[in-house]
Amino acid sequence: MTEPSKSFESSVSSAGPIVVTGATGNAGTSLVRLLSEDPAVGAVLGLARRIPDWSPPRTTWQAVDLAEDSDTELVELFRGADAVVHLAWKFQPTRAPAVTWRTNVLGSVRVFDAVAKAGVPTLVHASSVGAYSPGPDDRAVDESWPTHGWPEAAYTREKAYLERVLDTFERDHPEVRLVRMRP
Repeated sequence: MTEPSKSFESSVSSAGPIVVTGATGNAGTSLVRLLSEDPAVGAVLGLARRIPDWSPPRTTWQAVDLAEDSDTELVELFRGADAVVHLAWKFQPTRAPAVTWRTNVLGSVRVFDAVAKAGVPTLVHASSVGAYSPGPDDRAVDESWPTHGWPEAAYTREKAYLERVLDTFERDHPEVRLVRMRP
């Protein structure tokens, strides 16, 4: 992993940056664009496996592979951030769940640990409606519905597992505001 650029360090105003993991994915690019256009946001640090050619205002990119990079590097990247929005997720290869587990689950745990160690006050995690257990056919369920996923699908198993990890994180780190999005 390379060091953050000097332009990132000098662009940080009194408010810390917002860090976005998976910043070059579908949701990530939309979020980075919106954050970079918001005058209330001092800076954006986009983390992705590959740095894009795209250069939105007040945004710096950093190449990070959550399956490979060290926890110490993530802590340093997160230090001073106002929030970390964790969107990184590897969907393929679905036929190799050990590969997706390493990025999705172990990489997410690295992100959560680094948030706590760096003292980031807010963590936003992109969970999924797929984390919910199957529900009844005759009525809607709300957010209190169990999040155990569907055992047949690696995607939902991983999302559900991370819900349990976040339960523990929330208990152990009450100083961190945790937001779980389940689109």
